[in-house]
Amino acid sequence: MEEHFFQCPYCWEEISMLLDPSASQTYVEDCEICCHPIEVTVAFEDGALIHFDATSIEQ
Repeated sequence: MEEHFFQCPYCWEEISMLLDPSASQTYVEDCEICCHPIEVTVAFEDGALIHFDATSIEQ
């Protein structure tokens, strides 16, 4: 697992997530500060993170 730090698209606080470098994926996870849902898209190539996107989910 790889820890990745980024800014929440809702509350702008820096948070971290553990990412699994064995697979590229898209999933929804709640912000640990404000609890809003964030759509996370990650891509890995040869175990290295090549793309990370965290976007708000409009409700």
